[in-house]
Amino acid sequence: MSVDVEEILNSILEQMGDIMQMKSAEIPNISLYMDQVTTFMNDKLEYSRRDHESKEPIFTKTMINNYAKNNLIPPPEKKKYSKEHMMILILIYYFKNIMSIGDIQVLTAPLTAQYFSEEAAPSMQEIYDQVFAAGEQRMDGLKEDLYAKYETSLTLFEDVPKEDREYLQLFSYVCLLSYDIFIKKLLIERIVDEMKEQTQPEAKGKKEKNKSGKE
Repeated sequence: MSVDVEEILNSILEQMGDIMQMKSAEIPNISLYMDQVTTFMNDKLEYSRRDHESKEPIFTKTMINNYAKNNLIPPPEKKKYSKEHMMILILIYYFKNIMSIGDIQVLTAPLTAQYFSEEAAPSMQEIYDQVFAAGEQRMDGLKEDLYAKYETSLTLFEDVPKEDREYLQLFSYVCLLSYDIFIKKLLIERIVDEMKEQTQPEAKGKKEKNKSGKE
């Protein structure tokens, strides 16, 4: 089995700036109709496709409508989506690779409730920019970690024949990467569960007040 992991890794690392974020300056400052939103998002996120030959859109009208129906994003104003809508859609795109739609809704609900309006402080753009700037600062550490795991995998199975060794080292590298993802996914799920538990009593209290007719 001949897979040039180092070439793949170098290629990914060269693109990491693009993969990790779309800068807020690249997002239009004017509100867009649905067709313009899907065209923009599909064009800007094209690089992240696994299958670059695929014609399947990354964002569809149905998908965005469902996000609005499920309160992942606020409804459009006069059928137009603002820059704030776009920023949340980009965050959802990254989240949905590792989180359920229900978990994303729990995570983003306070974001859309408190920081979506133009008068909010901090603004959605300030939040977006700070989060991704923090991610950029971690880029060097992430690169080092990816290389370190790769180097670790190359120290394994040195006593087996070369053909078997290459596969086993490749398998080991994927396992090391997967272990990291698994632990981080567990952490994310626990955080979201805690957020859900904290909001449920509040929601339950509102329902009980509505039933009793009291404010």
